Amino acid sequence: IYSQGAKLVNESIESGKMFESATWKELLENAKANGGTLHFIGLLSDGNVHSNISHLKKMIAKAKEQGASKVRVHVLLDGRDVPATSAPLYIEDLEKCMASLNDSTFDAKIASGGGRMKVTMDRYQADWDMVKLGWETHVKGEGRQFANALEAVETLRNETGAIDQDLPAFVIAENGEPVGKIVDGDSVILFNFRGDRAIELSMAFDAGDDFTYFDRGVKPDVKYAGMLEYDGDLHIPSKYLVNPPEIKETMSEILDKAGLKSYAVSETQKYGHVTYFWNGNRSEKFASEEWKEIPSDKVSFDQRPWMKSAEITDDLIEAIKSEKFDFIRCNYPNGDMVGHTGSMDATIIGVESVDLGLTRLLKVAEEYGYTVLITADHGNADEMLEKNKKGEITVRTAHSLNRVPFYIVSKDKYEIKDADSTKYGLANVAPTVLKILGIEAPASWEESMI
Repeated sequence: IYSQGAKLVNESIESGKMFESATWKELLENAKANGGTLHFIGLLSDGNVHSNISHLKKMIAKAKEQGASKVRVHVLLDGRDVPATSAPLYIEDLEKCMASLNDSTFDAKIASGGGRMKVTMDRYQADWDMVKLGWETHVKGEGRQFANALEAVETLRNETGAIDQDLPAFVIAENGEPVGKIVDGDSVILFNFRGDRAIELSMAFDAGDDFTYFDRGVKPDVKYAGMLEYDGDLHIPSKYLVNPPEIKETMSEILDKAGLKSYAVSETQKYGHVTYFWNGNRSEKFASEEWKEIPSDKVSFDQRPWMKSAEITDDLIEAIKSEKFDFIRCNYPNGDMVGHTGSMDATIIGVESVDLGLTRLLKVAEEYGYTVLITADHGNADEMLEKNKKGEITVRTAHSLNRVPFYIVSKDKYEIKDADSTKYGLANVAPTVLKILGIEAPASWEESMI
């Protein structure tokens, strides 16, 4: 089990390694030498899935301590991994932090923002227009202007009825001028630690004239870094603050060495989960693997809650019937992606759509002698309502923390090793798969559940 994401960053900050890194020093010195601004872009919450506000606050404080004079923060609003309309709490928290640091030598402000599902945080190249809008908002300072972020959120919510993740982009301005355009001589840090929704903005900052996904205009001459290296194979971004672990002995690697053929399929929204993430943040497939991406709809998922469950099932059935593959993996995104919208009716339809797919799939799997394992890495659709701090019932859009099922559907009989199933977790899934396939697991792995 590797330290990744929040834990890895926490360790780097608390030990001081981040602030001793060559990248941190380079970005800070660049801004200081040019009389420029140190910009932070990222998801403003403590959801701990893509980012954590505590990391941001500690970096701002350290930047002041080490001589930075001007900081601007471009906030992406969550409402997905945290309560749906909690953005004002995080904005107030950040502004309180910055106010405590601001003085005659230091000036920190929020410069721009928008909902994470509208601005900047696209993934798997599903909608580059989101990244283009983010570039125009954060870099160029173009967009609807407000005096402060709280006013922006309140006004845009009243006008649109949107929850945080869907709020339109906004720019903070004084006397009609944006307070935080990104210009030559500045430094920029993307403080998200998770890679999937950080890669595309990193590409826009890192790439030269060969960048073709949208027109960036005149690209400012800045120093850019991500919190982590978001893609270890493609080395995106080229500079980062925290060294990621080198993940070895993934299940795909073991199956490849054993000469077994694997197949991975999902729609765009979870394609990276069954490929890049599955293979330990590796973009390239192993020689024995085949991958299939089914393009996701470019609409809010409560409008088409069935998503591509039927198409994924069709593809899975074709893969099974081909009898080419020893191991097949897939992800049905409905419960998570539709659950994030907060729509109960749509989420029910989404889950029912997966039920239909599984019904079809299991019949074919049984016919062709496949064992099927059904599980999840977290919940979402299982918990659609929650109580806020006032005790009121509100819509829940975040992942749940409930335990998830692990089903084995097979003509063979298996017994759980330990009656106390609460001792098992995601790290026990791969060893269980290898046990079923008759392959010895590496000594570094956790135990099989069966």
